[in-house]
Amino acid sequence: MNSDNQSFFWNSPKNFILLGVSDRPWLERPLFVILLVSYILAMLGNIAIILVSRLDAQLHRPMYIFLSHLSFLDLCYTTTTVPQMLFNMGSSRKTISYGGCTVQYAVFHWLGGTECIILASMALDRYVAICKPLRYAVIMHHSLCQMLVAVAWVSGFGNSLVQVTLTVQLPFCGREVLNNFFCEVPAMIKLSCADTAVNDATLAVVVAFFVLVPLGLILLSYGFIARAVLRIQSSKGRHKAFGTCTSHLLVVSLFYIPAICMYLQPPSSYSQEQGKFISLFYSIITPTLNPFIYTLRNKDVKGALRRLLERI
Repeated sequence: MNSDNQSFFWNSPKNFILLGVSDRPWLERPLFVILLVSYILAMLGNIAIILVSRLDAQLHRPMYIFLSHLSFLDLCYTTTTVPQMLFNMGSSRKTISYGGCTVQYAVFHWLGGTECIILASMALDRYVAICKPLRYAVIMHHSLCQMLVAVAWVSGFGNSLVQVTLTVQLPFCGREVLNNFFCEVPAMIKLSCADTAVNDATLAVVVAFFVLVPLGLILLSYGFIARAVLRIQSSKGRHKAFGTCTSHLLVVSLFYIPAICMYLQPPSSYSQEQGKFISLFYSIITPTLNPFIYTLRNKDVKGALRRLLERI
């Protein structure tokens, strides 16, 4: 083993201490209850969306193929982080192993990159449905949907591979206190004792590509959608067309606003205190709200849920 590898293993702690809200112990109990309730709701809501999308023949359409993958992503988001957070809040020593930490941020970046492409695919589906309704079945065929889903998962994996490869090479010089609820790449970079200019630049470029390019396509799609909707003569028709897009726009906002605040800021202005609460928001609040946004505003999903409950 060469000296560089020996130095790397020597400087990498076996465990990290996750501070969470250790500086505010009075917050631990109410936060534990909020996390537990949110996790249960996220699990139930997203599993219900996946089941009705798969079992109800009326939902075997492109939009619900993408929606079922979005729900699966949300399930993975919460399961990757929340059980560990709940366990740590009930323990006096809030630790996670180096390997467990690596798995957390690897999976997190994989899911994040995948979700960016899935949300862009959903915007494409709404654009074709509203702007090209007569050609919808021809354009948004099953093979195209499967290809878009495959591209999303492979792209997300590529994003994770790049970030993990660079982050695992960082030395920590015995520093083991991570001021976060779970392991994330920006927090890991901040903790390292080495020059992290390459990591900071790579993170900024890769995240900008995965966040800004899909977001630009989503906004472009909705620009065309808004123009098409405004040309509809009847107010009822306009309301119906806008109604099919509102849920998706809410989900896009809940995902992209925290992601931009977290990742697209100069490293010098990164605040661990601010970052950990933004992380908490998109790791549990967003996955919990998404299924309710789609069920409360979508007649098709509500009808499918009602039929599934009647069958049970």
